[in-house]
Amino acid sequence: TAAGFVVLKRRWVVERSFAWIMKCRRLVRDYAQLTAVAEALITIAATATLLRRWQ
Repeated sequence: TAAGFVVLKRRWVVERSFAWIMKCRRLVRDYAQLTAVAEALITIAATATLLRRWQ
């Protein structure tokens, strides 16, 4: 490993979560004019992902 490089223990959880959210086609590009709209779309995508996994 390079000097100063440390592998984080739970990084895969974050990477996997981003991958699941990026499956929503609308979020792949930022078309939202307002930050609140983009935040709402991310919340909806995350909720849908959790509901799918919960079933």
